[in-house]
Amino acid sequence: MTVFFARAALLGLIMCAPSVLAAVPIPAPPTVDARSYILIDHASGRVIASSSPDERMEPASITKLMTGYVVFKALAEKRLALTDLVTISERAWRSEGSRTFVRVGNQVPVEVLIKGMIVQSGNDATIALAEKVGGTEDAFAQIMNEYAKRLDMKNTNFTNSTGLPDPNLYTTARDVATLSRAIIREFPQYYRWYSEPEFIWNDIRQQNRNGLLRRDPSVDGIKTGHTESAGYCLVTSADRQGMRLISAVFGSKSVRAREDASAALLNYGYTFFETTRLKARGELVLKPRVYKGAVETIGVAPARDVVVTSSRGGAANLSTSASVKEPLIAPLAANRAVGELVVSDGADVIARVPLFPQQAVPEGGLWARLSDTVALWLR
Repeated sequence: MTVFFARAALLGLIMCAPSVLAAVPIPAPPTVDARSYILIDHASGRVIASSSPDERMEPASITKLMTGYVVFKALAEKRLALTDLVTISERAWRSEGSRTFVRVGNQVPVEVLIKGMIVQSGNDATIALAEKVGGTEDAFAQIMNEYAKRLDMKNTNFTNSTGLPDPNLYTTARDVATLSRAIIREFPQYYRWYSEPEFIWNDIRQQNRNGLLRRDPSVDGIKTGHTESAGYCLVTSADRQGMRLISAVFGSKSVRAREDASAALLNYGYTFFETTRLKARGELVLKPRVYKGAVETIGVAPARDVVVTSSRGGAANLSTSASVKEPLIAPLAANRAVGELVVSDGADVIARVPLFPQQAVPEGGLWARLSDTVALWLR
C-alpha cells in the first residue's frame, strides 16, 4: 500500500488565525445528576463525554423516538401520507399515561397524531400510529427492532411503541444518540416538529415538556421521558453557529435535574470542542495510477463529507494521510472503496474515511492491458 501524506495543518484545508493555534486545555466533563449519559457531535459522530453510555436503561417515552423514526420511514417510502385518516381504536383510546385526548372511533389525520406523539408525548396518538403502520402494536414493535438493528443499536429492544414499563424494553444512551442522529440526518423535514413549543387538539392547549426549548434558543429538540422506575430522561439537540451536539441523559431525579444535566453537557461541548469540515463529499483527494484501464489515472474522493471534532483551537494541529490499495487494476467500480483518508490529532487517529473512484473505470483495450501487464511485472 502506497501512502500519500498531506501535512502542515492540512495544507490549506483549515485556515486558522495565529491567535487560535493553541488548543484550549480540556477539563473533565461536568458532574451531572444522571445514571447514564452521552454527548456526541452530530456531524462527526465523535463522543465528547459519557458516563455508563452502554448500560441498559429503561427508556420511558424516549421510546417514541423510534416510533417516530418508523413512521417517518413510512412517509418517506410513500406507504403513509400526512393527510391519511387514522381511526382511533379502543386500545389506543384507553392507553395509560400521557394523552393527546383523541376519541375512540374518530378519524384523525396522521400529521395531528405525529404532533400529539412528539409535542405532547401522547400514548393514545402513538398507539394509533403504530396500529396504522404495523397493523398491531406488537407487529410495529418488531419493525422498531428491525430498524434498531439496521442502525447498529446493539443494546436496545422494543416491546411497545410508547415506552410504558416492560422488563424487556431497554436501550442505552449511546443507542439513543445514534437514533437521534439518524432522525436529524434522514428526516430534517419532520425533525422540525421536535421544536414546536405547544400542541392544540380538541381545544386543549398543551406545552412541549422539554423545558430547554424555553431556556436555550439553540435547543431544537428532542424528547423527554419519565416513569417512576426510569427516572427523568431527556434527549437534547442544539445547534450553535452550525455545530450541532446531541446529549442523552437517563435516570435524573427531577425535571429540573435532567434539564440542568443536559444544559451542562451541551455547554461543556461547545466551550471546549469545535467541528471542522476537512473535505466535501466527492472532493478530490488523490489521483493514483490505474493499470489495464481505459484511463491511466483516476481521482479518488470520500463518499461523504469528512468532518472531525477536535479540541477548540486545536484544528491546526490535525494532520491527514491518504492511501490507496496499489496496484489499482481496472475494471474499478465507483461504489467500491480503493483507499482511505486518515485524520490524526497528534498521535491519535480520530477519523478514518474510505475513498472511492470519482467514476467507474472500465478495462482498456488490448494494447493497454498487455503493456500494463508488463509494467506490473517490472514494479
